[in-house]
Amino acid sequence: MNRLLNKLKQHQFLFEELVKRDFKKKYKGTFLGMGWSILSPLLTLLVMKLVFSVFFASNVEHITTYIFTGNIVFMFFNEATSQGMTSLISNASIFTKVNVPKYLFLLSKNVQTLINFSLTLILLAIFCVLDHIAFTWKIVLLVYPIVLLVLFNLGVSLILSALYVFFRDMQYLWSFFTMLLMYTSAIFYSIDRYSPTVQNMFLANPIYLFIRYFRKILIDASIPSFGYHLLMLFDVVVVLSVGCLIYKKNNTKFLYYV
Repeated sequence: MNRLLNKLKQHQFLFEELVKRDFKKKYKGTFLGMGWSILSPLLTLLVMKLVFSVFFASNVEHITTYIFTGNIVFMFFNEATSQGMTSLISNASIFTKVNVPKYLFLLSKNVQTLINFSLTLILLAIFCVLDHIAFTWKIVLLVYPIVLLVLFNLGVSLILSALYVFFRDMQYLWSFFTMLLMYTSAIFYSIDRYSPTVQNMFLANPIYLFIRYFRKILIDASIPSFGYHLLMLFDVVVVLSVGCLIYKKNNTKFLYYV
């Protein structure tokens, strides 16, 4: 960890410029600019709520907050990992000429998506107020899933960006996988109607764990069990460790494939 912090401090200027560049590039040529960070999840919420609360008559309590919570958590994961996957290839012209840590490009993408996620969290707070959800002291515990989600996104991005250098098909495979993941993360439906066995199967999905944690704190005003916290931490440690090992093993090989 100290080595990583020293590297970041050593290349602080480059890292800050990469974050600024990625943020500006995302909204370049758009009329609303940063407004899309808020408008995009709102439009998705509108469609989901129309379909699942009107056409399918969903009786989930606080349906608006319920859907929006799942939506922004999944979108944060999807955006961070999808952009992180192409971070090495899109910055090959830099690190093939200048000796800089390659993970800086991936970190800059994750910071940029974290900024967008922070904006949607403000919007989530507004929805909670409009949905008559009372805030309790337990809301401070949301720091735990947010920090773990950032680290989880980073770990997945490390794996994907390394694989994408060698296998460009990963972009299409990941797009299919995230679509499947979206439908199995209980974003717009409740798992209460399933048997206990099936409900436990959802715990194998790390994204569902993050979504459920947010809902437990905000909607149910309850704290997940200690085992639930350990399960989330375990997923993050495994994914982050695998990502770091892959990067360390293939660090020099990247130069020959980009």
